[in-house]
Amino acid sequence: MNSITEYVMRHKGLHALVRLLRKPDTAFGLVILALFYAWSIIEGALQVIGLLTGNPALGWKLLPYNPFQPHLSHSLQPPSLAHIMGTDDLGRDILSRVLYAAPSDALISLVVVGGGVLIGSIIGLIAGFYGGKTEEFNMWLTDLFLAFPALILAMVIEATFGHGYIYAMIAMIVVWWPSYARLFRAEAIRIKNMKYIDAAMLSGLSKINIIRKHMIKPALNTILPYATLDLGNVILFYSMLSFLGLGQQPPYPEWGSMVALGLEYFPKWWWYSLMPGLVILIIAAASALVGDGLRDLLGGEEKWV
Repeated sequence: MNSITEYVMRHKGLHALVRLLRKPDTAFGLVILALFYAWSIIEGALQVIGLLTGNPALGWKLLPYNPFQPHLSHSLQPPSLAHIMGTDDLGRDILSRVLYAAPSDALISLVVVGGGVLIGSIIGLIAGFYGGKTEEFNMWLTDLFLAFPALILAMVIEATFGHGYIYAMIAMIVVWWPSYARLFRAEAIRIKNMKYIDAAMLSGLSKINIIRKHMIKPALNTILPYATLDLGNVILFYSMLSFLGLGQQPPYPEWGSMVALGLEYFPKWWWYSLMPGLVILIIAAASALVGDGLRDLLGGEEKWV
């Protein structure tokens, strides 16, 4: 037992994971997110391979039913052992369609958050560390984007360039990076007043090298929990766009558009919109729980320095 404990303590990643799993709510969220992204990787890989080989049936090889094939004789059936989430108005299995749509939601959450962090870190760290006119310009640019309501800005971008998954992704990155720019600026202002930054400047390191070597990792102390929470926020936002008819276009299933279609049959056939909506809620709640756990784990501790 002692050897296992020593091994965990020597590996910071494992030690952090153990601490996260000690909290039941964080552990629950972590398991949900792990299952969601693991399934998305497997299902997404099958979909891509099927597309490249001209055999789209690979995409639903692991699913209970073909998510595209209508069965009018089975339309609007309630949840049962045969159809755990019921069927839609065309008799398609809702569970199969939810599972088929998971990779697109997982990918857009990672790309949007990653893109937002990347752009926001460049603009925010430079603004906070350099100050002066550089900070004024960077923050003016950030405020310019923040001045528009996020949903309206994303809809305008999509309306300008066209509807579709890629355009929705680009629109959401444009919407997302300003909040990260402000976070990174605040962290840069806090970190640059620390003694080790003064020591780095006295040693002759350039400002860019100081930012790269001594500011990015400490800033992640604050940004990582926020970014984890944002994974669920991105899925919620993307579902809103799909609900409004933007994003992934038919015949491909998407959680938000499934909720929108199901509302026409609510409340009599409640499962049509409720089931995909429940999945969105669970994923968003799981990311919030993990983000909260990471905040408690990393908050106030300069573990990355």
